[in-house]
Amino acid sequence: MAVERHQIAVYLGPIAAGVLVGWAAPGAGPGLEHVINPVLGALLYVTFLQVPARDLLRSLRDGRFLAAALTVNFVVVPLVVAAMFLFLPADQAVRLGVLLVLLTPCVDYVIVFSGLAGGSSRRLLAATPLLLLVQMALLPLFLLLFLGNGLVDTVEAGPFLRAFLFLIVIPLGLAWLTQARTARAAGTLGTAMVPLMAATLFVVVASQVPKLTGDVTKVLGVVPFYVVFLVVMAFVGRAVARSFRLDTAASRAVVFTGATRNSLVVLPLALALPQQVTAAVVVTQTLVEVLGMVAYVRLVPRLIR
Repeated sequence: MAVERHQIAVYLGPIAAGVLVGWAAPGAGPGLEHVINPVLGALLYVTFLQVPARDLLRSLRDGRFLAAALTVNFVVVPLVVAAMFLFLPADQAVRLGVLLVLLTPCVDYVIVFSGLAGGSSRRLLAATPLLLLVQMALLPLFLLLFLGNGLVDTVEAGPFLRAFLFLIVIPLGLAWLTQARTARAAGTLGTAMVPLMAATLFVVVASQVPKLTGDVTKVLGVVPFYVVFLVVMAFVGRAVARSFRLDTAASRAVVFTGATRNSLVVLPLALALPQQVTAAVVVTQTLVEVLGMVAYVRLVPRLIR
């Protein structure tokens, strides 16, 4: 489909429109914010439709790829973030936003961008449920490790559990139920992933831009960290893939899973916090990352031939 071949442009358009709407009609922000979870839940449902439940156990036998994906996301990335953490702004809400987004690997459009660069989208799809479960289990531990006891006063377990249930467990269960009933319906609905991603990006950006008033400097201060993260993870991901002796397609997929982050899934967690700047910091990572993927799609095939 033409829309699938021009996904980067399809994503950049809604982001730009969201910025314009957020500035021109800030009063629409609260209403749009209520739409985030339903749209995001639909997006993840469609994403999970591409994960064949019957092939999940077989995919777990792909030990080297799964080990590389887990290593780059839950061993290497925390070490990279730890090195950056020393230089982050002192504001606790800003630091929390950066940690929320950088410590969680992407499970949606990473599949799209990896495929555009010749990466193994099928392997990433098969690894998605495992990546989701591990990141939700480890995220509270990582946050406690980085932020210490002060985390208890800032973050409650309730929003995390609700997000996991409504944005992960239920969409995943519905997707596999759909697959069990009819494979044709699953394939047809799978084509809705790109427009749903575009709608999600528009709603998220338009609802969060009005909140930047007074916090623009804080938010812009994290942009260099996100850029550095993308640059570093390109080479670190390649090194991890080489250490596991993966083929070209799998190696490119490992680079993408290490670089792309789960901003849209952790956003509801940030929105549940009293500090509005945390959500803005998370959304900013999405904007930087989408632009970064433009470069990744072109450069990763050169980095890993």
